[in-house]
Amino acid sequence: LLHLISHPEHDFQIMSSSLATLNPNADRIGGTNVALQINIGAAKSLQSVLTSNIGPMGTIKMLVSGGGEIKLTKDGNVLLHQMQIQHPTASLIARTATAQDDITGDGTTSNVLFTGELLKQAERYVMDGLHPRLIVEGMELAKDETAKFLSEFNIPIDTSNQKEARKILTATAQTSLRTKVRRQLADHLTDVVVEAVLAVTSQSDIDLHMVEIMEIKTKSDLDTKLVKGLVLDHGARHPGAPRSTENAFILTCNVSLEYEKTEVNSGFFYNSAEERQKMVAAERSFTDERVKKIVALKKAVCVGDKSHYGFVVINQKGIDPVSLDILHKAGIIGIRRAKRRNMERLSLAVGGYAVNSVDDLEPSCLGFAQSVYEQSMGDDKYTFIETAGMAKSCTIVVRGPNNHTVAQIKDAIRDGLRAVRNCLVDGAVVPGAGAFEVAAYLNLLKFKDTVKGRAKLGVQAFADGLLVIPKSLAANAGLDVQQALLDLIDEAKSNDGPSGAVGLDLTSGKPVCSADASIYDNLAVKKQFLHLGSIIATKLLLVDEVMRAGRPQGKDRHGEDPVGHED
Repeated sequence: LLHLISHPEHDFQIMSSSLATLNPNADRIGGTNVALQINIGAAKSLQSVLTSNIGPMGTIKMLVSGGGEIKLTKDGNVLLHQMQIQHPTASLIARTATAQDDITGDGTTSNVLFTGELLKQAERYVMDGLHPRLIVEGMELAKDETAKFLSEFNIPIDTSNQKEARKILTATAQTSLRTKVRRQLADHLTDVVVEAVLAVTSQSDIDLHMVEIMEIKTKSDLDTKLVKGLVLDHGARHPGAPRSTENAFILTCNVSLEYEKTEVNSGFFYNSAEERQKMVAAERSFTDERVKKIVALKKAVCVGDKSHYGFVVINQKGIDPVSLDILHKAGIIGIRRAKRRNMERLSLAVGGYAVNSVDDLEPSCLGFAQSVYEQSMGDDKYTFIETAGMAKSCTIVVRGPNNHTVAQIKDAIRDGLRAVRNCLVDGAVVPGAGAFEVAAYLNLLKFKDTVKGRAKLGVQAFADGLLVIPKSLAANAGLDVQQALLDLIDEAKSNDGPSGAVGLDLTSGKPVCSADASIYDNLAVKKQFLHLGSIIATKLLLVDEVMRAGRPQGKDRHGEDPVGHED
């Protein structure tokens, strides 16, 4: 018994033999310290890869695919999705971080950095002999305390004061976008995403699917703009159709306006040319009647002082040349094969509703657009449908000289839209530029004194882990990290409350009031940042063995190689 107590590696040998008994071909890495070192090493490696990308001063990475495609980005979510991560622990952290982007649209890089730093801080205590369970206990206490602190350390958005609320929304979107693209472009895109979200905001919901993102590879990235309406990626099909019209009624429909052959092969015989003409007319009569009903609706609404108004038919199904000609002679612009996803957006943009039949057409089904015009860009044609009223759907036209620029802007816009939406849903924002992390660090130092036992070391590790955000921001800005952090902590001690919270000015390296500098982060992002980062770190700390699970690929039920290869 004394021999077993004095030789703990005996337990390891028993575990090894037990696993070998269960599966002689099992692959395993045993021993708490060995498994922990593997997990910590993977987390630190992933952290070191993404550290240089965080913040507005972060650098850009070039991703080269197997086919030679090149992508330039600093978006953590894009990097983690595109990089071929094979280490299981690093892959687990990457999937957890990208889950945050799916929920909140931001904070992926911060999550990876925080997880890696928590494991790095815990490593020091484990190497000194502290059991991981005690560290985890302290980290969980620290997480709960920080979550409670976050619920109070935020700045509410007063939606009744539209001017002030819009100022905060703009600042939050700007903070997010500046971490994705260059400063000048970020400032240009800020107004675009704020206007887009406000356009689709209703009292019950904020549906970002009603914001269409249209890519047009032409001109400069600063030509990206918001269209209050819809942009279709095709034009009118009739060669004589006008290229623009003002004050147009819009009929949105899903009706076949083309002659369709029967499923059963059939034929007919005629004795004269007159009989043939009658049979051809009879074949088209069904389709022509539908078109004539649309023409009749146009004549009913375009009367009096509205006689000069335009009329546009946007059909999800086809319109054949004969029907297009009838519509053209009646002064109607026909657009066919509109995408299904745009039909709901179109109704929200111009009003009215989509019809599936022309039997009971009424003026109430029509929408209205201030202008409809067609633009040719290269070999492609685009139809712009713009409204003057309160459109509940809109389109962001993304422009750029090449595919790299367009893809980068598109990713940034998606994050910007989510940032503005989070502000409206949360009703509050958090001071940015590392202000929250430093304030939470100081709060945990006070909280640590109330914790008894060695669990307070876990609280200290959690507090030190939070500082990875301001440290990384300072390092990427080329500042003296230690000096900038000390100045920031000293200044934060004399400032109470979120309104006076100080963050790091990346230009001067001096502390600055985040509210005065209009630097805000999303409350939802910080909540997920604390929750997911601490959860994955504490779970990895408690891993004592890594083993390959599941049935090997290419093996039959008895573990034999069906191909007949020998080891």
